[in-house]
Amino acid sequence: MVCLADGLKVAKEGKKMPGVKKLHQQSQNNSKPEYIMGHSFQAISLLVSGPAQCFVAVPLISRIHEGLLWSRNAKRTLLDKMALLFLEVARTLEQPLILVADAYYASRKVILPLLKKGHHLVTRLRVTAVAYYPAPQPKKRKRGRPKLYGEKVRLRDLAKDTAAFITAASPVYGEGGVDLAYRCIDLLWRPIGRTARFVIVIHPSRGMLFLLSSDTAMSPLDIIALYGYRFKIEVAFRQALHVIGAYAYHFWMKTMTPIRKNDKGQKIYNKSAKYRHAVKRKLKAYHVYVQLACIAQGLLQHLALNCANRVWRQFRSWLRTMNTHKPPSELVVAYALRNSLLEFLAGTPDDHKLKKILLENMDPDQVPQLHMVA
Repeated sequence: MVCLADGLKVAKEGKKMPGVKKLHQQSQNNSKPEYIMGHSFQAISLLVSGPAQCFVAVPLISRIHEGLLWSRNAKRTLLDKMALLFLEVARTLEQPLILVADAYYASRKVILPLLKKGHHLVTRLRVTAVAYYPAPQPKKRKRGRPKLYGEKVRLRDLAKDTAAFITAASPVYGEGGVDLAYRCIDLLWRPIGRTARFVIVIHPSRGMLFLLSSDTAMSPLDIIALYGYRFKIEVAFRQALHVIGAYAYHFWMKTMTPIRKNDKGQKIYNKSAKYRHAVKRKLKAYHVYVQLACIAQGLLQHLALNCANRVWRQFRSWLRTMNTHKPPSELVVAYALRNSLLEFLAGTPDDHKLKKILLENMDPDQVPQLHMVA
């Protein structure tokens, strides 16, 4: 089983919302401001395959990991919190997992806790990454610990040896008829103190990429394919923001001290027990709201993968890039559910619980045909 991990920064302007802080956005998109005030989430999704080689990132959990200082000596970083969040998910799934994440998570703080529990990480490395050859062992043992690290080598120097590369068809999803060159080598990586598998990829249009896998038995083409699926969590974030409204909550805390502009985090450790309890209660409300949205998005993805033909029949609209031979997106499923709502209400018994809830809470002015069903 494969999990995907990434961070998400959601803009929030409420001055009485716990956890809101000044955040820096590292993005190449000119439409995004460099700094925002908001909540910093870290999320984990499960990579699920469907018909026609379609893959989706089903959201499992999303938590706020910045903005609140609960202790004067708090030392947990975002990497530590991500590792703990992943291990919490892994305990639920009860089997070894592979975590795929971007270069930010290529750290010993993530890899070592995963290896300790039998899990592995596939990630990208920066172009400045270095590794070591194993040290040659002397014929005669000397005093002290044997030398572990041998010659130091930069990965971009290894990329200059074109004769060591192998050409193969690209295993990345959606890339048919594309050939890439790769080089796979097992070297010692000092941050984790053990051997890791490095894959240098030269793509004809996307340039050079340095990948790392903590599992030295994994095929290099599998490593390339897995990292290609990392973008699925970005697609899921887009659907969560614009279709589900997963991060559109507006919950304020009336008794909270207002946040100042450019605040980098609220110190909670010097507040009263009653105040800290109120902050925890509000933070739980954010997490419950987002978790319900994750469940709703997972249900839409389930319908998209397993009831694709029926969804397309109920869509009754038009998209510029519509392809009815592939599973639909969450947006299409949401439209199909709205379009078939009246048929559902008319075709179900009067004692159906969901029908009762909908009829009691729907506004007849927004749905003129509702009085006919009622």
